[in-house]
Amino acid sequence: MSLERILWEHDATGLGELVRKGEVSPVELTEAAIARAEATRPEINATAETLYDAARTRAKTVDRSLPLAGVPFAIKDLGIAIKGVPTHGGSRIPALVPDGNSVLTERYLAAGLIPIVTSTSPEHGLRLMTESKAFGITRNPWNTGHTSGGSSGGAAALVAAGVVPVAHASDGGGSIRVPSACTGLVGLKASRGRIPLSPLVSESWYGMVVDHAVTRSVRDCALLLDLTHGPDPLAPYAAPSPKGTFAAAAARDPGKLRLAVYARSPLGLPISTETLKALDTAVALAREGGHTVEEIDLPSIGRDFMADFCRTVASAVAGTMRAETQRVGRSVAVDIERATRVLGRLGEIISAGETYASLQRLQAAARQTIAQTARYDAVLMPVIAHPPLACGAMDPKGADDLIENMLDKLRLTALLRIKSLFGRLMDKSLWFTHWPAIQNVSGQPSIALPVHVTETGLPLGIQAAGRPGDEETLLSLAAQLEKISGWLGRRAPLMVPA
Repeated sequence: MSLERILWEHDATGLGELVRKGEVSPVELTEAAIARAEATRPEINATAETLYDAARTRAKTVDRSLPLAGVPFAIKDLGIAIKGVPTHGGSRIPALVPDGNSVLTERYLAAGLIPIVTSTSPEHGLRLMTESKAFGITRNPWNTGHTSGGSSGGAAALVAAGVVPVAHASDGGGSIRVPSACTGLVGLKASRGRIPLSPLVSESWYGMVVDHAVTRSVRDCALLLDLTHGPDPLAPYAAPSPKGTFAAAAARDPGKLRLAVYARSPLGLPISTETLKALDTAVALAREGGHTVEEIDLPSIGRDFMADFCRTVASAVAGTMRAETQRVGRSVAVDIERATRVLGRLGEIISAGETYASLQRLQAAARQTIAQTARYDAVLMPVIAHPPLACGAMDPKGADDLIENMLDKLRLTALLRIKSLFGRLMDKSLWFTHWPAIQNVSGQPSIALPVHVTETGLPLGIQAAGRPGDEETLLSLAAQLEKISGWLGRRAPLMVPA
């Protein structure tokens, strides 16, 4: 079997085992990953920065006894520091070149991983499709005419294309789960405080952003969480300690669980037939696993909740643009994309009092949701309302383009205080994905599961949201469904190695 085929076929855990047995070397895996990254790059456009020289150097000296020694890896170009590597955040703003590593980067290196690239992101992670003026369109390896999702779309494209078996990702409103749902991967949005963001930041988006990974297998997701979780003195949050290892949780039978399913759109927007099929598939798999499933509603989650979420994100974007202006030493308004400018200006006219009130309402709704679902081990719900969209499908067109252009050029952001206009733009921004923000607000863990493939051959995953701090139950359930469904054997058809 060729090295490229080994890389394409095995998950990270499997590759680590091959390295420890001496069947492949870190240098061989690194060269195979670099070659595949270059071969697929024109097709998927998922690389922000190449780290090839550093990867080759590290591969020669990595300790082969480490759990993931020699396993090729990608780190997202957003919200994490790699010493000396430009961080663009998917933007044309002059890059930040960190003088040190993030805590999470150090934990990846301590696990034996070999970062070969940084992966693309939309500008500051604000879109759920990975398309930017800075880097262009990142494409889905299952069908390059379609999106790989966002904002961790570059990470998902690299894993789905078989360049790396696992990749760093982050999630502030679905940015791990949406790309996973689009590309047939497992994507865990971990509990708030499970993995520190320090020292680059203490928190992001009022604690709604979390880091973890997109992976091929549930066991990789669990192992990587074991190797990277834990408090840091600079982090403001700490998730409850697990009862055992996450890998052990993924390896054990979950027993008989009580599950719920939430199928309604919080925005009241249409849901595709394919999405409902995917949810039905997940329910059927759960019942085959011996679990009970009952349908529920979440009355505290609706349009007002989503509007408050959007307003708090706008205020966070405004703060980020202020920080970038200070870092660069000039206004960055000319560097950023039109939608980012409009969102940042909206954040500037929202008062501190309004932002605080929005956060209070969001947390009240989150408490109600956690209390209402406490009797369930997990709640199944969609991630995306439609199959992976065609590239460019979320670009504003017609009247929407005109409105956004007027808001920008005429500085009419104050018009967004009109509820109907704000609601229109919110719907246009979120019509692809209605659900993931719920867990970003509540801090609950939620895992995207690749349960379905559409009639046109595109993946369409759903998510299972768990109790606060309880990734173990989610991983145990996910591993069981993975085994029943056989989804681990599915691979994107792009450049399949001989």
